[in-house]
Amino acid sequence: MSQVLDALDQQIIDLLKVNARLPIVAMAKALGCARSTAQLRLKSLEDRGIISGYTVDISVNRSRPSIQAMVLISIESQHEPEIMRALTKRHEIIKLYTVSGRYDLCAMLSTESTHELDAVIDKIRLIKGVVDTFSTILLSTKLDRPA
Repeated sequence: MSQVLDALDQQIIDLLKVNARLPIVAMAKALGCARSTAQLRLKSLEDRGIISGYTVDISVNRSRPSIQAMVLISIESQHEPEIMRALTKRHEIIKLYTVSGRYDLCAMLSTESTHELDAVIDKIRLIKGVVDTFSTILLSTKLDRPA
């Protein structure tokens, strides 16, 4: 069952994508409505599960440098459950997608060094059922929009 969002609900979501910590008073002002209206609508979005949580977006300029890479992984489908369990246990993997095409999975990794990245990729290759990997290091972000 799809959740119907009206224009005000969508505006609230758009504001929170830019700043998830936006004070309710500032939100109401941006929406042109009463604080109580904004607060009730926000609570409704949370109660309906449309907004499932709030997160921290850590600046690239933090004290510990990181190497980010995309690793495409080809697998034997009969081993998928075990492979998924093994991959989700790796703290270096920050996102994991299924993809179409030659590869089956796309893992986004974050490590502190290329040496650590190389070691993680080696461990991924050792997982039973992993057939092939292809990796590339991300250099810079040119655009980063919330979905």
